[in-house]
This record gives sequence, structure tokens and C-alpha cells, in this order.
Amino acid sequence: MTQDERNKLYMARCLIDGKMTIREAAEILSLSERQVKRIKKGVKEYGEAFVIHKNRGRKPSHALTDEVKNLVVNLKKSEKYSKANFSHFQELLEEHESISLSKPSVYRILVSNGLTSPKKHSKVKHHKRRKRKPQRGMLVIIDASPHAWFFNNKECSLHGAIDDATGEILALFFTPN
Repeated sequence: MTQDERNKLYMARCLIDGKMTIREAAEILSLSERQVKRIKKGVKEYGEAFVIHKNRGRKPSHALTDEVKNLVVNLKKSEKYSKANFSHFQELLEEHESISLSKPSVYRILVSNGLTSPKKHSKVKHHKRRKRKPQRGMLVIIDASPHAWFFNNKECSLHGAIDDATGEILALFFTPN
């Protein structure tokens, strides 16, 4: 019995004994009052087994069979599909083998059997920024940008010098191009 099921059983017993109200039990269990009433009635009629999920220990009806999983793995290992990546392999299964599975299902089956996609993309490496210099004056960055800065539409360049360590602007001046 899971902890959630134990909690439901304990609350149902408290309700039956009159130690708590339906509203309090609903708040504690985070269920609606209708659900709490249903649990109380079920425990009264059927006992402890009522709170245990009825599909416990059974395979879901929509689960893939082991035969299908083994077939997918064997096809992927075969010469015919060995070079296809997982997405393309899923499309080929549908087209040539009449096996209709979703891409996540194919991926899950193959990865759980230790296979990797041959054309998997590598992670993008991000550019690391350079650290600033530790002392003022060690590096002065100078740059210029030509634009039509003034209303007469003549291009001028703005030259700037900035200290790398402090970010302090050391000099700015315009010159005509």
C-alpha cells in the first residue's frame, strides 16, 4: 500500500469513527468532498482493499508488448537501418515495416537497450567572455564608429578610449572622415 493509499484509509477510518468532518478530510487529502464521501462509503462496504488501485501489478492495456520492443531493437541493429538516426528510423518503421510508433516511444525503447542515435547533434559551445584586467591602465580599448552624427549629414567618426578594468571613459573625440 502506498503512502497516499494509507492516508486515504486513515482519513476514511477517522470519518467513520466521527473524529473528523468530510470537509476537513477533503482539505487534508486535497480531494473534493464528493470523492471523500465515495472513499468513506467504499471503505465501509469493501474494507481496506477499496483504497488500493485496481490495476496494481498489471501491465497497462495500451503498453507496448515485449515482442514489438524486441523487433524495434533488432531492426535498428540490422544492416538495413543501422545508419538512420532515431527520427528517421521511426519514419522508416512506419513506411517499410508497418510499425506505427511515436518518436518518443522509439527513442525510449532504443535508449533503454543501450543504443544511441548516430547523427545526434553536439551541444553548441558558448563563447566565454574575457575577464577584465585586474588593474586600471593595463588595457585601454580604442574604437571608432563612422556615422552621420550631425544634422548636416556629413560623416564623422566618434573615437573612444575606455579603460578595461574600470569601464571608465578616458577620451572621446569627433573627426571628419
